[in-house]
Amino acid sequence: MARLNLLEETRYEKLPVSVYNNQHEASVAVANRIADLIRAKQAKGEKAVLGLATGVTPIGVYAELVRLHKEAGLSFKNVITFNLDEYYPMKPTAAQSYVTFMYENLFGHIDIDKANVHIPDGTLDKDAVAGYCLAYEKQIEELGGLDLQILGIGRTGHIGFNEPGSAPNSGTRMVTLDDLTRSDASRDFGGKANVPTKAITMGIGTIFKAREIILMAWSKKKAPIIKKAVEGEISGEVPATYLQLSQHVEFVLDEAAASELTRFDTPWLVKDCVWDNQLKKKAVIWLANEINKPVLKLTEEDYNNHGMAQLAVEQGPVYNINIDIFNQIQHTITGWPGGKPDADDSQRPERALPAKKRSIIFSPHPDDDVISMGGTFIRLVDQGHDVHVAYQTSGNTAVWDDDVLRYMEFAIDFTNSIGEDTTHLQKSYEDMRAFFPTKQPNEIDTQEIRNVKGFIRKTEAISGARYAGLQDDHIHFMALPFYETGKTKKNSVGEEDIQLTIDLLQKIKPQQIFAAGDFADPNGTHLVCFKIILAALDRLKGKEAWVEDCWLWMYRGAWHEFETYEIEMAVPLSPQEVIRKRNAIFKHQSQKDRPVFPGDDAREFWVRAEDRTRDTAQRYDRLGLAEYEAMEAFKRYMF
Repeated sequence: MARLNLLEETRYEKLPVSVYNNQHEASVAVANRIADLIRAKQAKGEKAVLGLATGVTPIGVYAELVRLHKEAGLSFKNVITFNLDEYYPMKPTAAQSYVTFMYENLFGHIDIDKANVHIPDGTLDKDAVAGYCLAYEKQIEELGGLDLQILGIGRTGHIGFNEPGSAPNSGTRMVTLDDLTRSDASRDFGGKANVPTKAITMGIGTIFKAREIILMAWSKKKAPIIKKAVEGEISGEVPATYLQLSQHVEFVLDEAAASELTRFDTPWLVKDCVWDNQLKKKAVIWLANEINKPVLKLTEEDYNNHGMAQLAVEQGPVYNINIDIFNQIQHTITGWPGGKPDADDSQRPERALPAKKRSIIFSPHPDDDVISMGGTFIRLVDQGHDVHVAYQTSGNTAVWDDDVLRYMEFAIDFTNSIGEDTTHLQKSYEDMRAFFPTKQPNEIDTQEIRNVKGFIRKTEAISGARYAGLQDDHIHFMALPFYETGKTKKNSVGEEDIQLTIDLLQKIKPQQIFAAGDFADPNGTHLVCFKIILAALDRLKGKEAWVEDCWLWMYRGAWHEFETYEIEMAVPLSPQEVIRKRNAIFKHQSQKDRPVFPGDDAREFWVRAEDRTRDTAQRYDRLGLAEYEAMEAFKRYMF
């Protein structure tokens, strides 16, 4: 019976999928499977031939394999490896090279014979590439093929660098990289312009010949493409769908990456559900959007025709369900994000008391506060709350080099104008002008340059916070040490990061905390900064009485909003408030027009912010709620 139930739940899935609680558990499981294969081959006196991948996804697997080597005696002397791909052209010593990646994350820490390591050569003459690729294939064939191939998946659905349009029988070859793939790699190269347009990759046909294939994916960011790969039709537009044809493949996912699969996203379509309030709310909102009806117009027939008959029978009549969900959504809307004084707060998202709250807005970068919740920020100040803002990092990696020269030229001219000596400034300026033309992609700036970039972000943040109505003593710059590497890759969180946060919290003793809760990128600054706040609160809990009365509200960044069913506080903005928020964002001039790290969205931050909040308001409107110009959304985090 359990087997039948599982088959029913997974009937939309066209290949085997294993889902783990988090990427660490999944990575350990995959590493153990690789280790078991290596040991089984050792016992037979045979070689284990592995196909390996690069990128963020397999890092945890490699870390566990290194641990097993050092702590459990796992030897790699019988292992032969073939990497999937390499950028072209690419020197093996370059920071972005997959040779560098593999030695930093795996080969440099284990006892593998370096002669058994094979990584596509990015230094070849173009005329030599085709012959090299044939020889790469032949080496694999002569060893009897790959025993196990591990894969990640790109947002285009590529596996290896087999981009949309790749043939299912393709072999190792040179390819042209998709624009989205290059955008995703831009941070590693210090800008998209520096990302190679070509790569050498194993083909889909080569991958298919492996006796076992494991495709791994972590984070919400990968959820949409995973749904296409697992449940979609086979298509050259999504190369990973070709894996549906293999009898030897398994997708290994964390919960976030699996979240858009039918059995997790809309489970009522594949099984009977335990209808807690959150699932009921999600289902009713989904149904309203699916058939384009306001919540209060949904009928029993609508429920029955869309997999929700069980809910209608167990908790109906459906009109009562509709009213209940409509009221819950309506009660999230408030023009009083700090609580409405002298009002019944039993149906409001925030407490009425204390009437004037101490609120702190944590901003991971120096502009997340106004981009993400600028309207709420301004409204909290207007309504008389004691509002503080804390900029957790300097943001100094996200400033253009020519802005540094512009500010230095201003500093020299101003210093001259007041009759002060500019010798040292001029020397620094000349050093900077000499450094920039020779600067390599992602090369660390000098400390003086990093300082200037940090000062630029700081003055812009002060200007934005002042525009929102804050006094200078309510504006805090934390410059958390984990960020101050000068590199896009940051250090691990340290004790000082947590202690600085504890000190600020103890100073303010807030009743409200607002923090960035945008976790789509598991290695992003937002998630790191949020975990630092949680670590600080965890240490203070039980020791400081104010913590028991402190509520933590999460907001989202410039790209993604909470799902409607997740929203617990929605702050509507009038057209005039939208303009005020826009003006606060405009104070961040270094991030306007063309930021250093725009992602794959060409819109300016203020446009993204306005489009996002307008869409949130429209989502509420389509459900039958009041029509607003814009809405900023929040979800409470219980710590």
